[in-house]
Amino acid sequence: MKDNKNPMGNIYVSHRAIATIAYQSAVESYGVVGLAAKNFAENLAHVLVKDPTLGVEVKYDGQKIEIDLYIVVEYGTRIKMVAEQVGNNVRYRVEKIIGIPVEKVNIHIRSLRISDTD
Repeated sequence: MKDNKNPMGNIYVSHRAIATIAYQSAVESYGVVGLAAKNFAENLAHVLVKDPTLGVEVKYDGQKIEIDLYIVVEYGTRIKMVAEQVGNNVRYRVEKIIGIPVEKVNIHIRSLRISDTD
């Protein structure tokens, strides 16, 4: 993905590596219970194989990165605040680790989950 030339050789970063960074950043954010599948086929694939990029879609146009996240939010939290925080966390971490600007982080709230109050 990223083609960076230096005297030692070339550096390539895959979409999957960026998706994994985004996944970890989102899961560690306050109010996020987890990530959800984008569609039924991805959900079925996740049942068969545990994928660390579930609910993350990365697009790269050669200059900027665009990330779509499909998240599950804790019931009772402010959805807007959680979504903003997730977007900011993901943008910061990806830009810091990869070094490529993130143009957009689109947050899709797939569902709300009520935690056990017992």
